[in-house]
Amino acid sequence: MIRKLIRQMLTAQIFSALTVSLCLLIDNIMIGRFLGESAIAAYGLANPVLLVIGAIGSMLAAGIQVACSKSLGKGSQEETNAGYSSAIALTLGISLVFMLAVLIFRSPLAAMMGAGNSGELYDQTRDYLAGFIIGAPGSMGALVLVPFMQMAGQSGLLIAAVLGMTLTDVALDLLNVLVFQGGMFGMGLASSLSYYVALIVGCFYFLSKKCVFRFSFRLITKQKIAELFRSGVPTVFNMASSVILIFVLNKILLSTGGKGAVAAYTVITTIGNASNCITTGIGGVSLTLAGIFFNEEDRSALRELIRLLCRYAVILGLAVGALLLIFAPACAALFIPQAGETQAMAIWGLRLFAAGLIPCCINNALKNAYQASGRVGLTEIISLLEGAALPILAAFLFSRFLGVTGVWLYFAAGETLALLCIALFVWRKSGTLPWQNGAYLLLKPDFGVTPENLMEAEIRTLPEAAEAARKAEEFCLSHGQNAKTSNHIALCIEEMAGNTIQHGFAADQKPHHLSLRILHKKDQWVLRFRDDCASFDPVHYVPEEGKDALGIRLVLALAQEALYTYSLNLNNLTLKLPEE
Repeated sequence: MIRKLIRQMLTAQIFSALTVSLCLLIDNIMIGRFLGESAIAAYGLANPVLLVIGAIGSMLAAGIQVACSKSLGKGSQEETNAGYSSAIALTLGISLVFMLAVLIFRSPLAAMMGAGNSGELYDQTRDYLAGFIIGAPGSMGALVLVPFMQMAGQSGLLIAAVLGMTLTDVALDLLNVLVFQGGMFGMGLASSLSYYVALIVGCFYFLSKKCVFRFSFRLITKQKIAELFRSGVPTVFNMASSVILIFVLNKILLSTGGKGAVAAYTVITTIGNASNCITTGIGGVSLTLAGIFFNEEDRSALRELIRLLCRYAVILGLAVGALLLIFAPACAALFIPQAGETQAMAIWGLRLFAAGLIPCCINNALKNAYQASGRVGLTEIISLLEGAALPILAAFLFSRFLGVTGVWLYFAAGETLALLCIALFVWRKSGTLPWQNGAYLLLKPDFGVTPENLMEAEIRTLPEAAEAARKAEEFCLSHGQNAKTSNHIALCIEEMAGNTIQHGFAADQKPHHLSLRILHKKDQWVLRFRDDCASFDPVHYVPEEGKDALGIRLVLALAQEALYTYSLNLNNLTLKLPEE
């Protein structure tokens, strides 16, 4: 089931990240072809301010993924709703303040970014900031709703939202350059309006009765807001590192290659962001699923998650890297149609960028897993090393010997060195090679339960459910549990698994999976059922009559605590029974 879940989530994550990147790519193509090289440089200079907007939205999105994964892992729907309510309130307040601040101070911001105090470059940078910042509430709102769409299993809606955003951006960009001739302000405004389209599409679900999340002013608390910030802080370090990197590399490039080098770097970062949709997708899947599995104390699921993500990192990194190597000239020509030094610099930069994709994917899988497991300090250090310190060091050193070409090694060298640093740290902490016995997870020895206190089963048929119930009874007896409680646990498995197979599996005649996990923890037995059928909450919506209703009521009466959540298109039921 983990493999299937990862494939589904990774596809949706990569597609949405790619589509968002395509908006920026389309903007750059339009700017380069219709507004000129100076306009591309202006976009590049404005980019750090735009990244700040993304950093705040990404911080809240990451905080949501960590905090809500924790509450989902614990089976608390109300706590998840508290995260949902607090996130929406925060997004609205912060985005409005940021929008007003940039509109008021856009002139000094343009000068600070290196555009000077007057002239064409200054005016274009200032205009683009004004147009783009109008969309701050839409941009941040769309970012914040993405993790909730994923947790609700609304991959189709997520794809529709990003497609709507992309098509709107293309249409408005064309209208701007061909009809309205609104210059850089019009290009920024087109992006702003496209973000609002994505937000509106997403709201069709969140304002409907089918939405699994419930907004409530009562659930907005200082504690939950603080948790969202704490959980998302590592992402701020990651985005802040990107802002610092672009700012410093722009300075290095201006001194070594002039405005043309900055324009080439803008092309490289734009194409690179589109290529990095695979790293964004792998990181997003790692953050969400690692959070759930960590809070379920599921060591085997965490190992399987990282193992599969690293495999996808190699496959996808090789595939996208090969495409960059082959089509670098065509990609550069889209933005800089005139053959010359600037176009040649962009081609070299894109080809060297390709070498860093595989280590970047692996770094994102590990870094986000550490963030989800509460290793905030480690995640922040990796973000600073990977995102700023090591790439800047590489660009500075190589530029001394190779000029502008040496700067283009920043990504591959930075990511490779960061991965090496992670491997050395794991080896120092664990005393073993990173890939041995899941050492790369950096879990404490007492994490979860020992293998002898754990039983797992995959159930697809009624005979398999009966067999699982029999083995569970034997498992309980072998751990010193009395016959009465052992029989009760077996009965819970028969009833809940039987209902899922008879009604959930048969509802649409599609292949389904039901996983069972039994943990013996101190004075308690924990049963976790997880299936990929249509949502059904047996804790709060017990059938009124019939054998099924009687069976569910009996199970709920036997359980000391029953928790249900629906996330990632999966029903998650946890039953806790006292040890006797």
